[in-house]
Amino acid sequence: MTSVSGGPPHPGPWQTAKVTGIHQETPTAKTFTLALPQPCSFWAGQHFVVRLTAPDGYRAQRSYSIASPPSDSAELDLTVEVLQGGEVSGFLNEAVEVGDVLDVRGPIGGDFAWDLRPALGVGGGSGIVPLMSMLRHARTLGRPDLFRLVVSVRRPEELYYSAEVPGVDTSVVFTRAVPDGHVRPPGRLMARDLTTALDGDREVYVCGSTAFCDAATELVAAAGVPTDRIRVERFGFSG
Repeated sequence: MTSVSGGPPHPGPWQTAKVTGIHQETPTAKTFTLALPQPCSFWAGQHFVVRLTAPDGYRAQRSYSIASPPSDSAELDLTVEVLQGGEVSGFLNEAVEVGDVLDVRGPIGGDFAWDLRPALGVGGGSGIVPLMSMLRHARTLGRPDLFRLVVSVRRPEELYYSAEVPGVDTSVVFTRAVPDGHVRPPGRLMARDLTTALDGDREVYVCGSTAFCDAATELVAAAGVPTDRIRVERFGFSG
Protein backbone atom coordinates (compact mmCIF):
# COMPACT_ATOMS: atom_id res chain seq x y z
CA MET A 1 0.00 0.00 0.00
CA THR A 2 1.53 3.31 -1.08
CA SER A 3 -1.47 5.63 -1.08
CA VAL A 4 -5.10 5.86 0.00
CA SER A 5 -7.98 6.66 -2.29
CA GLY A 6 -10.12 9.74 -2.04
CA GLY A 7 -9.43 12.68 0.22
CA PRO A 8 -9.13 12.86 4.01
CA PRO A 9 -12.38 12.58 6.01
CA HIS A 10 -14.36 15.73 6.78
CA PRO A 11 -15.40 16.70 10.32
CA GLY A 12 -18.73 15.55 11.66
CA PRO A 13 -20.91 17.33 14.24
CA TRP A 14 -19.86 18.09 17.79
CA GLN A 15 -19.92 14.98 19.97
CA THR A 16 -18.99 13.97 23.49
CA ALA A 17 -15.87 11.93 24.18
CA LYS A 18 -15.04 10.20 27.45
CA VAL A 19 -11.50 10.46 28.79
CA THR A 20 -10.35 6.85 29.28
CA GLY A 21 -6.65 7.44 29.86
CA ILE A 22 -4.14 10.17 30.70
CA HIS A 23 -0.38 9.78 30.26
CA GLN A 24 2.30 12.29 31.25
CA GLU A 25 4.54 12.66 28.18
CA THR A 26 6.86 15.40 29.45
CA PRO A 27 6.80 17.79 32.42
CA THR A 28 4.56 20.10 30.36
CA ALA A 29 2.51 17.75 28.18
CA LYS A 30 -0.05 14.98 28.59
CA THR A 31 -1.66 12.54 26.19
CA PHE A 32 -5.42 12.10 26.59
CA THR A 33 -7.08 8.96 25.29
CA LEU A 34 -10.64 9.77 24.26
CA ALA A 35 -13.42 7.29 23.56
CA LEU A 36 -15.87 8.55 20.94
CA PRO A 37 -19.46 7.26 20.72
CA GLN A 38 -18.46 5.26 17.64
CA PRO A 39 -15.34 4.64 15.51
CA CYS A 40 -14.13 7.65 13.56
CA SER A 41 -12.20 7.48 10.30
CA PHE A 42 -9.26 9.88 10.01
CA TRP A 43 -5.91 10.26 8.30
CA ALA A 44 -2.63 10.67 10.13
CA GLY A 45 -1.88 14.39 10.33
CA GLN A 46 -5.45 15.52 11.04
CA HIS A 47 -6.63 17.12 14.27
CA PHE A 48 -9.64 17.48 16.56
CA VAL A 49 -11.10 20.56 18.23
CA VAL A 50 -11.77 20.39 21.97
CA ARG A 51 -14.43 22.77 23.34
CA LEU A 52 -14.86 23.78 26.97
CA THR A 53 -17.99 25.44 28.33
CA ALA A 54 -17.97 27.32 31.64
CA PRO A 55 -21.00 27.40 33.98
CA ASP A 56 -21.79 30.94 32.82
CA GLY A 57 -21.89 29.79 29.18
CA TYR A 58 -18.46 31.11 28.17
CA ARG A 59 -16.80 28.84 25.63
CA ALA A 60 -13.22 28.31 24.55
CA GLN A 61 -11.93 25.84 21.99
CA ARG A 62 -8.55 24.77 20.64
CA SER A 63 -7.27 22.36 18.01
CA TYR A 64 -5.03 19.43 18.95
CA SER A 65 -3.35 16.99 16.60
CA ILE A 66 -4.17 13.30 16.75
CA ALA A 67 -1.19 11.27 17.98
CA SER A 68 -2.60 7.78 17.51
CA PRO A 69 -2.62 5.98 14.14
CA PRO A 70 -5.79 5.54 12.09
CA SER A 71 -7.66 2.43 13.22
CA ASP A 72 -11.09 0.86 13.53
CA SER A 73 -11.22 1.78 17.22
CA ALA A 74 -13.45 4.47 18.69
CA GLU A 75 -10.49 5.66 20.78
CA LEU A 76 -7.92 8.24 19.76
CA ASP A 77 -5.07 10.09 21.46
CA LEU A 78 -4.60 13.85 21.66
CA THR A 79 -1.36 15.18 23.12
CA VAL A 80 -1.64 18.60 24.74
CA GLU A 81 1.21 20.89 25.79
CA VAL A 82 0.24 23.22 28.63
CA LEU A 83 1.00 26.82 27.70
CA GLN A 84 1.44 29.71 30.08
CA GLY A 85 -1.89 31.50 30.26
CA GLY A 86 -3.55 28.88 28.07
CA GLU A 87 -7.25 28.53 28.87
CA VAL A 88 -7.87 25.14 27.33
CA SER A 89 -4.44 23.52 27.66
CA GLY A 90 -4.21 24.62 31.29
CA PHE A 91 -7.63 23.19 32.15
CA LEU A 92 -6.96 19.91 30.35
CA ASN A 93 -3.59 19.38 32.02
CA GLU A 94 -4.56 20.54 35.49
CA ALA A 95 -8.23 19.63 35.96
CA VAL A 96 -9.35 16.88 33.59
CA GLU A 97 -9.40 13.34 35.00
CA VAL A 98 -10.17 9.88 33.67
CA GLY A 99 -13.92 9.53 33.37
CA ASP A 100 -14.55 13.17 32.44
CA VAL A 101 -16.43 14.00 29.24
CA LEU A 102 -15.29 16.56 26.65
CA ASP A 103 -16.97 18.14 23.63
CA VAL A 104 -14.96 17.41 20.48
CA ARG A 105 -15.27 17.81 16.74
CA GLY A 106 -13.20 16.32 13.95
CA PRO A 107 -11.29 15.10 12.13
CA ILE A 108 -10.15 18.38 10.59
CA GLY A 109 -7.39 19.25 8.13
CA GLY A 110 -6.46 18.16 4.65
CA ASP A 111 -3.23 19.87 3.64
CA PHE A 112 -1.18 18.10 6.30
CA ALA A 113 -2.91 14.72 6.09
CA TRP A 114 -0.67 11.83 5.03
CA ASP A 115 -1.85 9.77 2.06
CA LEU A 116 0.71 6.95 2.62
CA ARG A 117 3.13 8.01 -0.08
CA PRO A 118 6.76 7.65 1.13
CA ALA A 119 7.42 10.61 3.43
CA LEU A 120 9.80 12.24 5.87
CA GLY A 121 8.55 14.03 8.96
CA VAL A 122 10.65 16.82 10.46
CA GLY A 123 9.35 17.95 13.84
CA GLY A 124 10.42 20.45 16.45
CA GLY A 125 9.31 19.96 20.06
CA SER A 126 5.54 19.47 20.24
CA GLY A 127 5.51 19.45 16.43
CA ILE A 128 6.17 15.73 16.68
CA VAL A 129 2.53 15.02 17.58
CA PRO A 130 0.92 14.70 14.11
CA LEU A 131 4.13 13.12 12.80
CA MET A 132 3.87 10.48 15.51
CA SER A 133 0.50 9.47 14.10
CA MET A 134 2.22 8.96 10.74
CA LEU A 135 5.12 7.02 12.25
CA ARG A 136 2.79 4.77 14.21
CA HIS A 137 0.64 4.20 11.13
CA ALA A 138 3.60 3.09 9.03
CA ARG A 139 4.81 0.77 11.77
CA THR A 140 1.32 -0.67 12.30
CA LEU A 141 1.12 -1.42 8.57
CA GLY A 142 4.43 -3.24 8.80
CA ARG A 143 5.91 -0.69 6.39
CA PRO A 144 8.47 1.34 8.37
CA ASP A 145 10.07 2.22 5.01
CA LEU A 146 7.07 4.44 4.21
CA PHE A 147 7.84 7.03 6.86
CA ARG A 148 11.01 8.48 8.32
CA LEU A 149 11.10 10.86 11.28
CA VAL A 150 13.67 13.43 12.35
CA VAL A 151 12.73 15.27 15.55
CA SER A 152 14.55 18.13 17.24
CA VAL A 153 14.17 18.81 20.97
CA ARG A 154 16.18 20.72 23.52
CA ARG A 155 16.69 18.05 26.18
CA PRO A 156 15.95 14.33 26.66
CA GLU A 157 13.17 15.00 29.17
CA GLU A 158 11.36 17.10 26.56
CA LEU A 159 11.11 14.30 23.98
CA TYR A 160 7.50 13.21 23.53
CA TYR A 161 6.89 9.43 23.28
CA SER A 162 10.49 8.85 24.35
CA ALA A 163 10.08 5.11 24.88
CA GLU A 164 8.53 4.61 21.46
CA VAL A 165 10.34 6.98 19.10
CA PRO A 166 13.76 5.25 18.83
CA GLY A 167 14.17 2.99 15.81
CA VAL A 168 15.91 2.58 12.49
CA ASP A 169 13.25 4.83 10.96
CA THR A 170 13.89 7.76 13.33
CA SER A 171 16.58 10.21 14.37
CA VAL A 172 16.57 12.55 17.38
CA VAL A 173 18.51 15.83 17.44
CA PHE A 174 19.08 17.33 20.89
CA THR A 175 19.94 21.02 20.77
CA ARG A 176 20.87 21.77 24.42
CA ALA A 177 21.74 18.52 26.22
CA VAL A 178 22.10 14.88 25.16
CA PRO A 179 21.48 11.61 27.00
CA ASP A 180 24.34 9.29 27.90
CA GLY A 181 25.62 7.39 24.90
CA HIS A 182 24.12 9.72 22.32
CA VAL A 183 26.68 10.06 19.51
CA ARG A 184 25.61 13.39 18.05
CA PRO A 185 26.70 16.40 20.16
CA PRO A 186 24.05 18.98 21.08
CA GLY A 187 23.31 21.56 18.40
CA ARG A 188 20.63 22.84 16.10
CA LEU A 189 19.21 20.81 13.23
CA MET A 190 21.60 20.70 10.28
CA ALA A 191 21.42 19.55 6.66
CA ARG A 192 23.46 16.43 7.45
CA ASP A 193 20.76 15.33 9.92
CA LEU A 194 18.34 14.99 7.01
CA THR A 195 20.59 13.39 4.41
CA THR A 196 20.04 9.74 5.29
CA ALA A 197 16.32 10.18 5.92
CA LEU A 198 15.78 11.81 2.53
CA ASP A 199 16.38 8.58 0.63
CA GLY A 200 14.33 8.23 -2.52
CA ASP A 201 11.41 10.38 -3.62
CA ARG A 202 9.68 11.49 -0.43
CA GLU A 203 7.05 14.01 0.54
CA VAL A 204 8.21 16.08 3.53
CA TYR A 205 6.01 17.11 6.47
CA VAL A 206 7.46 19.86 8.66
CA CYS A 207 5.79 20.74 11.96
CA GLY A 208 6.74 22.98 14.88
CA SER A 209 7.06 26.63 15.82
CA THR A 210 7.22 29.23 13.07
CA ALA A 211 10.97 29.72 13.58
CA PHE A 212 11.62 25.98 13.47
CA CYS A 213 9.47 25.46 10.39
CA ASP A 214 11.19 28.28 8.50
CA ALA A 215 14.66 26.93 9.29
CA ALA A 216 13.74 23.28 8.61
CA THR A 217 12.00 24.13 5.35
CA GLU A 218 15.12 25.93 4.14
CA LEU A 219 17.23 22.86 4.94
CA VAL A 220 14.83 20.53 3.15
CA ALA A 221 14.64 22.77 0.08
CA ALA A 222 18.44 23.11 0.03
CA ALA A 223 18.64 19.31 0.02
CA GLY A 224 16.82 19.36 -3.31
CA VAL A 225 13.22 18.64 -2.32
CA PRO A 226 10.83 20.63 -4.57
CA THR A 227 8.68 23.11 -2.69
CA ASP A 228 5.49 21.45 -3.93
CA ARG A 229 6.50 18.32 -2.00
CA ILE A 230 7.00 20.16 1.31
CA ARG A 231 4.00 20.51 3.62
CA VAL A 232 4.25 22.77 6.66
CA GLU A 233 2.14 23.07 9.79
CA ARG A 234 3.13 25.85 12.18
CA PHE A 235 2.20 25.78 15.86
CA GLY A 236 1.50 29.27 17.18
CA PHE A 237 0.16 30.17 20.62
CA SER A 238 -3.08 28.28 21.06
CA GLY A 239 -3.83 27.77 24.72
